[in-house]
Amino acid sequence: MPGIILAIIGIITLAFGYFYYSKLIAKRIYRLDPNFQTPAHQFNDGVDFVPTKKSVLWAHQFTSIAGAAPILGPAIAVYWGWLPAFLWVVLGTVFAAGVHDFGALVLSVRNKGQSIGTLADRLIGRRAKMLFLFIILILVLMVSAVFAWVISDLFISYPASIISIFILLPFLSEPTFFDVEKDC
Repeated sequence: MPGIILAIIGIITLAFGYFYYSKLIAKRIYRLDPNFQTPAHQFNDGVDFVPTKKSVLWAHQFTSIAGAAPILGPAIAVYWGWLPAFLWVVLGTVFAAGVHDFGALVLSVRNKGQSIGTLADRLIGRRAKMLFLFIILILVLMVSAVFAWVISDLFISYPASIISIFILLPFLSEPTFFDVEKDC
């Protein structure tokens, strides 16, 4: 199948998810109120709670979801072919990641901007919070291990890829010569 057809199918599916499925979830599942005052407006302190433009919020959400699942999932799915990787990216984004992230945001906004760990402590108890944080720790360790495995496999399979990493490393280390903030 030509790549352009896959791209068109993916764009149509993502547009459907954005314009129709998200509105269905917002109305029927979360029952969002357009007049609800968010914690950014309610507790506006100029530091932690600051009203922000929709475009900035969208960009923050986009960078937040660009984590292990969207990166490693398709990389691992490619071992079984292009179709599982394509389905992971397109259907996983619309029906799993989008709903999960949307739900986490709604839960946080409805509870004064608190994190999931704090909500687990308040709603269920301290033991639930500790279990939740432990599960997060284990998942982060597993993601790091899988990420290291995928990268090492890449380096073994394609030794020339190491050159691009060596070129990139000086730009990732702290401090960089691109920093604009000066010490006070």
